[in-house]
Amino acid sequence: MDTFSPYAPPVAVLVDAPEFTGSEHEAVRQAHIRHEIQIKSIGALYYFAGVMLVIAGVGSFATERRMEMLGIGFLGLSVLLICLGHGFRRLRPWVRIPGGVLSAIGLFAIPVGTLIHTWILYLMFCEKGRVVLGPDYQAVIAATPKVRYRRTVGDWIATGIVFGVLALVVIGLLVSMV
Repeated sequence: MDTFSPYAPPVAVLVDAPEFTGSEHEAVRQAHIRHEIQIKSIGALYYFAGVMLVIAGVGSFATERRMEMLGIGFLGLSVLLICLGHGFRRLRPWVRIPGGVLSAIGLFAIPVGTLIHTWILYLMFCEKGRVVLGPDYQAVIAATPKVRYRRTVGDWIATGIVFGVLALVVIGLLVSMV
């Protein structure tokens, strides 16, 4: 019997929806957004270290021992760190070479510097790092302005620990100079 019954359950053909329906740029950005944020965090660390070295450099001129050469060295290094911080925050491809050299030198700052710079080297030179710091990724960012990353509690805790350790190192350097 082929009669229509208003009380019969609906009949529908179900098709699995694709996992991601956005554009190719959105797929690339979604796959790399966490790595992008981590690399931008490297830039924040370089900014922080650069500002701390500016303070240490200016402070070295004010001490009784007047360590001008050390202060000039700190101020020169701070300029380099702030420029690198800017490059990392903007995800510029050129930061891989000076950032790699500086991080390779930083591996000798045992134990904390070794850990931090190992992580920085990994972030820059792993597969996702090469994509995020690649020349084509700027077009991906420009095509996907609405894609955002939402930080987890673990991200905030890790960031606080890293900045706390760096602040203690800089304070220790300042105290030892006085």
